[in-house]
Amino acid sequence: MADRSAKARWTSPLRRRRGPGWAEQEPTWRAARPALIADALKRASARPSGNWFVAGASRDVRPGGPCGRTVGGVEVVLWRSESGELRGGSGVCPHLGAPLRDSRVVCGTLVCHWHGLALDGAPFAGWQPYPVHDDGVLVWVRLDAVGGEEPTELPVIPERPAAGSGVDAVYSGVGRCEPQDVVANRLDPWHGSWFHPYSFVDLTVAREPRGEEDDAFAVDVSFRVAGRLVVPVRAEFTAPEPRTVVMRIVDGEGATSVVETHATPLTAEGDAQPRTAVIEAVVATSDRRGFALARAAAPVLRPLMRHTAGRLWRDDLAYAERRWALRSTGRFPG
Repeated sequence: MADRSAKARWTSPLRRRRGPGWAEQEPTWRAARPALIADALKRASARPSGNWFVAGASRDVRPGGPCGRTVGGVEVVLWRSESGELRGGSGVCPHLGAPLRDSRVVCGTLVCHWHGLALDGAPFAGWQPYPVHDDGVLVWVRLDAVGGEEPTELPVIPERPAAGSGVDAVYSGVGRCEPQDVVANRLDPWHGSWFHPYSFVDLTVAREPRGEEDDAFAVDVSFRVAGRLVVPVRAEFTAPEPRTVVMRIVDGEGATSVVETHATPLTAEGDAQPRTAVIEAVVATSDRRGFALARAAAPVLRPLMRHTAGRLWRDDLAYAERRWALRSTGRFPG
């Protein structure tokens, strides 16, 4: 009897959409006011980051091998100790400049492949470690010389679903732009159903930021599943620090799921050819009983989640690169 009752209460997250086609939807260009987006970007840029930068996914740093990154023009190497703790520091060997990203990890110790200089994560022979942090989804490195702010002990990590309750995947891409161009893209929710009609339809910005104390965009949108089948939700967009924008589902299927978009500069500030890494973490969850199967199938789902994010970012990086090209030549509107 209880099983029958549960089945009776079950509702599908899918809805059949009967709305207008792409060309018939309501234009959003009047609502997407450049000054409003610029003000949201300015507030985000003024928030402290503690000089922390996302370097990649936690899974990128595997036991037994180093992981090399360049952040703000600085070479960084990351690896794990024998107990799995994250280690990191300069990616340049202090002896003769070997790239430590090409070295080996032996019993938790990084061993340079040119002359065998061994590093356990502590300062040694002129090599200096950097503060690093593994939050379980992403790895961070603190570069005080690059950030130029007051350093903090930990990065600003957005609130996520409880550990172990979701399925996470991390997408990485690179564009010729600066971090602010990536953040500005994400602080323009109005472009969603115009620029990405294969993923988003019926998008309405229900609330705009009103200032520092009320700084979230609230968006009603339907995620397209297939054909006319969609999943409607309400999402909020916030920027907790200069290089991060978080989309959190606050109502509808998958409530509390988050999409974190992190913009990490690869080149030094002022570089004539700037490059920025987009590192986007998706942490999906659901209170549906069947979601346990999704967690079990996470290794299969992650490539699909990365593919979906990659499709969006192929478009959005073009948007960000266009913004930078116009800004750098003084042709950006406004």
